[in-house]
Amino acid sequence: MARVRLIDVVKRFGDVVAVDHINLDIRDGEFFALLGPSGSGKTTTLRLIAGLEVPDEGEIYIDDKLVNHVHPKDRDIAMVFQNYALYPHMKVYDNIAFPLIARKKELGLTKDVIRKKVIEIAKLLGIENLLNRYPSQLSGGQQQRVALARALVRRPKVWLLDEPLSNLDAKLRLAMRVELKKLQKKLGITAIYVTHDQVEAMSMADRIAVMDSGKVQQVGSPHELYYKPANTFVATFIGSPPMNLITCHLVEGEHREFDHGFGIEGKVKTGYYLECPGFKAPIAPDIVDVIRKSSRSNKLLLGFRPDYVKVYRSPVPGRTDTIETVIEVVEPLGSENILTVKLDGVLVKIKAPPETEFSMGEKIYGLIDWRKAILFDSVTRKLVV
Repeated sequence: MARVRLIDVVKRFGDVVAVDHINLDIRDGEFFALLGPSGSGKTTTLRLIAGLEVPDEGEIYIDDKLVNHVHPKDRDIAMVFQNYALYPHMKVYDNIAFPLIARKKELGLTKDVIRKKVIEIAKLLGIENLLNRYPSQLSGGQQQRVALARALVRRPKVWLLDEPLSNLDAKLRLAMRVELKKLQKKLGITAIYVTHDQVEAMSMADRIAVMDSGKVQQVGSPHELYYKPANTFVATFIGSPPMNLITCHLVEGEHREFDHGFGIEGKVKTGYYLECPGFKAPIAPDIVDVIRKSSRSNKLLLGFRPDYVKVYRSPVPGRTDTIETVIEVVEPLGSENILTVKLDGVLVKIKAPPETEFSMGEKIYGLIDWRKAILFDSVTRKLVV
């Protein structure tokens, strides 16, 4: 298959910088996702790789070959679009066969070889019984499979997918996620997948590039992005509900021995605290040293995901880090309860056990799992520790 590299790539449309000096190294056979909100530059990046746009600066390589000015048809890539782009006047067989027929002489293909390849990919996608139908006679899911078959029939080096599932209903989208991932692994093809849906990216991709305003904010595995986001944008874009961020201050007080707090496992004597809305938590001295070196001020953003908090109905004895609050909204989802509470005017989401019923206006107490909580600089918004 192929390795794809982008080195300091820039694309401008007039005064708008759509892609701003991005660097990516996509491995051979990898399922790689470009994730971000509308206007983040992810589709433009895909079009640059496809050759539908030419970069203003930087270099794009496919298998160590510079392809900046190589025509799309000569890059050995295939693209699947959001709207499928099937030819309505052609039957399914002809739609799938079209890429082979268009390059029949160049590839040295006979009619029998083309038919064999079409039937082979149709069977792989479970649409061999639809070959004599027209696109208008197919469901959305069936049309999607035809578009995938047409892209894969000649086994390209790189498979580009631009939000291919967004037109499907929720149930079919879930099923197609599984099918796409299985298909990509079975073929061992390098796949680059554009989506704005973080659940889609997390569930399918080996690695993800999170983009915003034309820049890559972080590249990592779903696990890395969830537990160690590089900045507050990634922290709040990944996860459902997203990570909570509350403003805290690093202060020095009375030296005491604690066995609960940020960076504290077992007893430690510390005089440093995180002063947060409604509670304070001791912080280990070595963590304080990291903050002093990395942060521009004592004002920090404490990040914790809704599932990092354990909920109690009464105060926890001996814990200065107990969060006392009142439930604003309850969202019972069956598998879990999402509780919305307010800390000093900031809305915070907490996940609570599904077997316990909660009500609006009820007072609760929470304890954060400090082994998972993280801190961001309040100025740069980047991860400190």
